[in-house]
Parts: sequence; C-alpha cells; structure tokens
Amino acid sequence: MRLFPVIMAGGSGTRLWPLSRPHYPKQFIALTDEGESMLQQTIKRLDGLEHLAPLLICNEEHRFLAAEQLRVMGAQHSGILLEPFGRNTAPAIALAAIKSMAKGDDPVLLVLAADHYMDDVNAFQKAALQAQAAAEKGYLVTFGIKPTHAETGYGYVKAGQHGPQDYASVYSFVEKPDAVTAQRYLAEGGYYWNSGMFMFKASRYLEELGKYRPDILEACQRSMAHVRADMDFLRIDTVAFEACPSESIDYAVMEHTDSAVVVPMEAGWSDVGSWSAVWEVNDKDDVGNVSHGDVAIHQSSNCLAYSQSRLVSLIGLDNIMVVETKDAVLVASRDNAQEVKTLVERLKAEQRKEVSQHREVYRPWGKYDAIDCEPRYQVKRITVNPGQRLSVQMHHHRSEHWVVVSGTALVGINGEEQLVAENQSVYIPLGATHFMANPGKIPLELIEVQSGAYLGEDDIVRFEDIYGRQ
Repeated sequence: MRLFPVIMAGGSGTRLWPLSRPHYPKQFIALTDEGESMLQQTIKRLDGLEHLAPLLICNEEHRFLAAEQLRVMGAQHSGILLEPFGRNTAPAIALAAIKSMAKGDDPVLLVLAADHYMDDVNAFQKAALQAQAAAEKGYLVTFGIKPTHAETGYGYVKAGQHGPQDYASVYSFVEKPDAVTAQRYLAEGGYYWNSGMFMFKASRYLEELGKYRPDILEACQRSMAHVRADMDFLRIDTVAFEACPSESIDYAVMEHTDSAVVVPMEAGWSDVGSWSAVWEVNDKDDVGNVSHGDVAIHQSSNCLAYSQSRLVSLIGLDNIMVVETKDAVLVASRDNAQEVKTLVERLKAEQRKEVSQHREVYRPWGKYDAIDCEPRYQVKRITVNPGQRLSVQMHHHRSEHWVVVSGTALVGINGEEQLVAENQSVYIPLGATHFMANPGKIPLELIEVQSGAYLGEDDIVRFEDIYGRQ
C-alpha cells in the first residue's frame, strides 16, 4: 500500500518577522543553506519513498505562491486543496482523507507540515516506513522527536509500553512544560517532542474523528460534496466549511483514541519556529556566526545576520540577530527570539503595513516591488513571467506610465494592441481599459509610475482574468 502524502501549508509564522509575514509566510521562504523553500524541502524529502503524488493544503491567499513553487521544482501533485477559512488541523486532514477515498481507495496518509526542517532524510524515511507498518494495522501514528535538550516551546508525547515493534503505545499527550518539568522529562526518558506529523489509513482517521468529533466530520463531508477544480486548485463548499468547528487533530482525535502509537524519530528535526532556531539549523563559521546574503562580520560571534537587499555589517557583537528586508530591520538578542511575536502584535495594533506584507508582492503572473510611494504618485518595478498576463482592467482614480526595462510587452489600451520593446514606454490614461502580457521567452521587467488622487490596490475593476480573480 503506497503512501499518500498530505502537506499542510497554512500558517503565518509571525515569530520569523520581518521575513515571514501573513502574505508571504515561512513555508514559502528559503531559511537554510539549501536555498530551497521549506515547502520545497518537504516535498524533496519524499524522494526515495514509494508514494502517490502529494496533496497540498493551503489557504486561498497563498494558492499562487504554492502553485509556482511546485512548478519551479517540477513537482507532481494531486492538487492544491484550498481552505477558504483556517479551521486548524483536524478538519484539514479530514478534507484530505475524504478526497483520497473519493474513488474507493483507502491509502495510508502521511501528514506533514510544510515548514519543518530535518537534516537527516534517511532517518525520516526509516521512521516513515516503521510508521507505515503500524498504520496498515489500523493504528494512528504520531512521530515523536527524541529530545536533545529541555525544550519548553514544544508539546510532548509520553510513550507507553513498548512491544516488539518499532513503535510504542501513547500513554498521554502533554502540554508545553515549564523549564523544571521539561528537565524532568529529559532525565526520565520516554518523553518525545510532539512533531505534528502523523500517519494513518484514511478510513481509520475518519472513523475515529466520527467517534469523537462527529460535528467536524459532518461539516467536512458537506464541504467535500461538490469539489470544483480550478486549474491546479480544488475548491470546496465555502458555506459548509465556514460552519466547521476549529480544532487540532491532537484535541479532536489523538488524545482520545485508544489506537494511538508513537514512532520515535531522530532526524535533526526543527519546526524552525524562531530566529534562534534558524541560527541553530544553519551552518556556522568557526566562531558560530550564520550569515545569509550580503553580510560583513568583524570581531563578532554566535550571531545571525540575514540580508535580503543590502549590505549588513556587524562589529563587536555576540549572540545578536540582525534581519534586514527591503522595508524593515530587526535587531535582537538570540535569547529573546520568542519576543518577536509580542513585537508583531504591537505593530499590528498600530496598523503597520509592514506586519502583513512585504514591499515585494507576488501575483500569479509574477511580482511587483513598490519602490516609492507618496500621496499622489507611486513607483513600482513589475516582473511578468513568460507567457503570463495581467487582467483586463481599468482604474477610476489613477493614470499609469509603463517603461519597459527588459523583454517585450504586449499592451492593449481601449481595444488597440501594440508591442512595447525595451527602452520604450506607453501611457494609460485614467479610465482606460487596458491589459499587459509577456509574449516572450524571458521575464518582462518594467517600471510603472502611477499618478492620481487614490493609488490603492482596490482601485482595480477587472473585466477579464485568466486566473479567476474577482
């Protein structure tokens, strides 16, 4: 029986601000030396296991980010299931289980988070095969990470009696402990970090969910009754899913079922839940520094320096984190990495736009970088991928100038089309119906200058859009 991987790619990762933000969270970011996003690493980790094409679950807002990252790496998949609302892991997994059984199959689901790190793929795959043997016998498997230190940021799984197999019964799930309790767990043994990864037959999960949370199962069944395919995306019944209770799989099923077992794993696992964790999982120089991007470090040790767009320099520092993006810089002690979430809450209360989105914004056709913005004008650098096009649209409050920097643009204005080559420009008057496309083989780069009384992104009236946006 082959595995059916289910990769959950929701979440906002606010503890990794300013790099991770709700509009571009950590699962889509390259945080390690491999240079691939966390999602891409998760998919590559399956190479060598016999498995069906994975199913990705993400929210509506991130659908094009997910699809593009899968396309870039050439990953085969069983679709991208879109959650119209966040309802935690128990409903998300139920949707996947129902989908997997739609043609009468009953695969073994391997449930993975898209934002975890492992430095020992062989150990992960060995544990997966051990878990598969248990799952095929009807057990619900959770993967327990053998603790390397007294960690207070994770929940724990206490193992029960070990049999002759490579797994043990689950005695209990334990909430995040204080420091003294975590130290006791480490000393006693038999406690594992709760990884949030699971394996079970689809039918067994739905059976146990129906036993302990029939309300969730019923809502998910209604949501999946009429699934609509939209390009790579699978859309469920929004009204039915909105009525679904929000609950984690731990609380909904795993803490109640008498069929739960734990498979120990030692794969160098981390949930990369803070900048301190990013420092821990990356290669360091001979004095403990981790650097990314354009960085110069002098007489400093045990530091993390992450540069996205400019030179970052450190002198005479120890145990410090510096994270630079195009519109925000974080400087903090590594010992206070968990406080980033508190800072983000404060910035959110102040309604700072830097909390939710980057200066560089991704769209299904490419991306734009908001270079400069003042009350009556805005300048953007726009990249349109080969073969892609912006919607047919108009604006009530602004006119636009487009200057092509590289590539060739196909531009339509009020029904008339023209090719605009490198170092040429075109003017779109206020109220004109227009579109832009890249008919070439290389990315189209252009500078857009907007001018008008209102420059918000909601001043777009779309008449036609190949990506199905409203």
